[in-house]
Amino acid sequence: MPFREINSKMVEATVVPGQRMFSQRGAMLAYRGDVSFTPNMAGGQGGLMSMIGRRVAGEATPLMTVEGNGTVMFGHGGHHIQVITLTGDTLYVEADRLLAFDGTLEQGTMFMGSQGGVMGMVRGQVTGQGLFTTTLKGHGSVAVMAHGGVIQLPITPGGPVHVDPQAYVAHSGDVRNKLSTALGWRDMVGRGSGEAFQLELSGNGVVYVQASEEKL
Repeated sequence: MPFREINSKMVEATVVPGQRMFSQRGAMLAYRGDVSFTPNMAGGQGGLMSMIGRRVAGEATPLMTVEGNGTVMFGHGGHHIQVITLTGDTLYVEADRLLAFDGTLEQGTMFMGSQGGVMGMVRGQVTGQGLFTTTLKGHGSVAVMAHGGVIQLPITPGGPVHVDPQAYVAHSGDVRNKLSTALGWRDMVGRGSGEAFQLELSGNGVVYVQASEEKL
């Protein structure tokens, strides 16, 4: 079910009988019609392994199952919202950035180290994000949260994109990631931490970057 953007910080979704969607708890702002909200302990459609993975990663972001007949408005913390439409591809996104998504999408969990090796593990330590990332695959819409809005950057073969790990929101496509050291003037003035690293994404796809290094 597509989301209708009300403004940069609110979206509206139409819920119809026989279909469901998932949202982060506390994300419902208002609704019309006969709509129910049920806690979802398994975190969507990922099943037991997804739930275990999210717990190990400390990413057990509580979700609600939304069902019924009506319209629901979503928003959370005044964060900017970016709607991403999937057409059979896979979206890789940090769990705490998920606002709401179609129940038709298959949810899973990917260990970042499987793509980045040791660098993937370092990324989790540097940014404070988990070593696991949520995956959403199929046909449907996803609403993700970010600080200061989101820009969409294409990743093309031979044209990798380098992103500050703390500004990274999500990516899709056939993309590999690795973390590299980026020593520069920021380190010279004592502003180390995540800014001393760059997340390099290569392959063919899209990366979503927020206009801030602030965490949600």
